[in-house]
Amino acid sequence: MTMTSPATSAALTKAAPPRQGAFLDRTETMGAIALAVLIFVILPLALDPFRLNLFGKYLTYAFVAVGLVLCWGAGGILSLGQGVFFGLGGYALAMFLKLEASSPENTAIQSTPGIPDFMDWNQITELPFWWQPFHSLTFSILAVIAVPAFFAFVIGTAMFRRRVGGVYFSIITQAIAAILTILIIGQQGFTGGVNGITDLRTMKGWDIRSDEAKTILYFVNGGLLFACLALAQFVRRSKLGRILIAMRDREDRVRFSGYDVASFKIFVFCLGAAFAAIGGAMFTVQVGFMSPSFVGIVPSIEMVIFCAVGGRNSILGAVWGTLLVNWAKTLFSEAFPELWQLGLGALFIAVVLIFPDGLAGLWKTHVNPRIERLFPRRTTPTVPAE
Repeated sequence: MTMTSPATSAALTKAAPPRQGAFLDRTETMGAIALAVLIFVILPLALDPFRLNLFGKYLTYAFVAVGLVLCWGAGGILSLGQGVFFGLGGYALAMFLKLEASSPENTAIQSTPGIPDFMDWNQITELPFWWQPFHSLTFSILAVIAVPAFFAFVIGTAMFRRRVGGVYFSIITQAIAAILTILIIGQQGFTGGVNGITDLRTMKGWDIRSDEAKTILYFVNGGLLFACLALAQFVRRSKLGRILIAMRDREDRVRFSGYDVASFKIFVFCLGAAFAAIGGAMFTVQVGFMSPSFVGIVPSIEMVIFCAVGGRNSILGAVWGTLLVNWAKTLFSEAFPELWQLGLGALFIAVVLIFPDGLAGLWKTHVNPRIERLFPRRTTPTVPAE
């Protein structure tokens, strides 16, 4: 039987979000509606297919940012290696798409028809056994979530059972990202090397390279993102979410009260990995390739910046932050190709020093009070008990 001390009970109560009976409070509802209108109405009507696909790519990064809100914002677990799970999910789906594009008819000019071109270039004459299951789309979709989640489970069990946390955990995840990048590049004959898996054409005969297909994939991307947002919100509003926040603030008290802190950390780390993997898979079909440049240290740190700018304690804020940073990144890189990285670094420094709670914190501090004054809440009168 789990015993809860008065101190931990108070921590859990303090960690509970306001208005527990509501899935979303008024501010969150307004933010969700505004985000839905932007993604599903304004952007498709205002942008040409190229720019819309570009924003579809931004949305794939938002999956990672939402997972980081649960891991870092709620659980206090700062992972600097989320690009690992993003890449694993992307590679899992890219393998299926590459096998479909490497039919004997499409690869008749190769020395060994029926295998991916990069394998033929590296004088591999037979498809490796661990590639064989990826002929199935069903298996590939399951692998998109199962492989990164299992990898996260192994890492989390090895780290959290030994009570490795804080900056040490961040450094280890960063090292894992570097190791996986080196491994992918080094095994060029099996992974495509530094170029990655490219020339992805169809999914079950459907041409994913056309403007119409990319538009459809954009809406699928947005729908999956909102499904992940709903799941993340459910976790945060549940008792599990309150335990995570209590662990973040007073981990020792939660552990001494009888809770298995390591199991909670492993679960939320695996959930964040699954979110990142879904984003990686959608990136693969949205953009048409997957390479190790999205797996390593730099992209992983950029994903943390997306979350920090939006607000690491806000699920919706993380999405807004991802869209804003990537949109600004595109504008800066087009206008000032030699200076955009400095601008991105300056943005992160400004977030840390000036508004550490990100865009969501600015909204809560400066905008939301004005909305409350203009549109005060209607209070329901209480009926005294007889």
